[in-house]
Amino acid sequence: MRERRALLKIAALGGAFALACSTPAEAADISACLITKTDTNPSALRMKTAAIAEAKALGIDLKSFSGKIDGDSESQIAAIEHCIVDGAKGIMISASDTKAIVPSVKKARDAGLLVIALGVPLEPSDAADTTIAADNQRAGQALGEWAKGQLGGRVGKIGFLESTSAKPAAETLRDQGFMLGLGISPDDASKGVGAQNDRIVGHDVVQGSEADGNSAMMDLLGKEPGIAVVHIDDDAMARGASKALEALGKKKDVMIVSTDGCAGVEAVAKGVVDATFMTDLKSVGRLGVRAIERFATTGQKPTPSAGMNFQDAGGFVVAKIPGADHQTNPICTTDPYACAYTPITTASAQAICQ
Repeated sequence: MRERRALLKIAALGGAFALACSTPAEAADISACLITKTDTNPSALRMKTAAIAEAKALGIDLKSFSGKIDGDSESQIAAIEHCIVDGAKGIMISASDTKAIVPSVKKARDAGLLVIALGVPLEPSDAADTTIAADNQRAGQALGEWAKGQLGGRVGKIGFLESTSAKPAAETLRDQGFMLGLGISPDDASKGVGAQNDRIVGHDVVQGSEADGNSAMMDLLGKEPGIAVVHIDDDAMARGASKALEALGKKKDVMIVSTDGCAGVEAVAKGVVDATFMTDLKSVGRLGVRAIERFATTGQKPTPSAGMNFQDAGGFVVAKIPGADHQTNPICTTDPYACAYTPITTASAQAICQ
């Protein structure tokens, strides 16, 4: 009866989520589920492609689900129900709502499934067995180090523009890391952008639209016309800020950096921002599949990276200005945050996010 109810619930949703099997039925000794926010988001597709390839190599039957739109947690909850009934060994999920799915995640874990949060931790973070993501502070620091290098090591005034929809904890860590990368003292960086540091011009938190980015950038320039670099965490806001700089003839004078994934990579290719940080989403997908395979065969749950409460998937700076080449630079094999793809064109931006 429980199985029938769960299947009826999924059927009632109609096309609420996409379902695709990535491996042949005969490879179904171990089954797993990947649940993403949508089936069109470039970041989700990059992660999914890597997960499918890894599952195929390991002989795992991987089924993928997604919501119709970003924020569609109901479809994700229905997908979790399906995975429980279907006998999956584990679930990887990039949550649309990190709180709403927690009761369903508990149900899955109580049923013996391994649950892995991808990209962003659940709230609370221990609601999942583990999280696979980039280190937000190290991501911000990598961007700060890159910007400082491009500015000849002498960074003047700094601004921050953020969306109210950003995740507060992640945003704070990125800001702190960016400050550290620019050479602001650890003491001030630990206080975040509220620190009374004379290099920080302002910290505007707005709705996250292009118009908001435009007006917020104007506001920062009104406070300090000689601002050197602005950290923005949203693609739409970055477009607005870039247009403000163009309108004032200051596009070449102010550096814009972001941490907006594939949207940020595309913005670099179009010249909207100078650099962005990209989580290594392929690594996220591969690590998740391997963790489920290990759990299914040995019962061993994933362990966090040293000194962290999550598994660090790493990432890289994407920039148009020439610098280290991610594909050939030897340091990429030892430091997952020290590499840059350059130069970026529209074609290479698309390749990064495939």
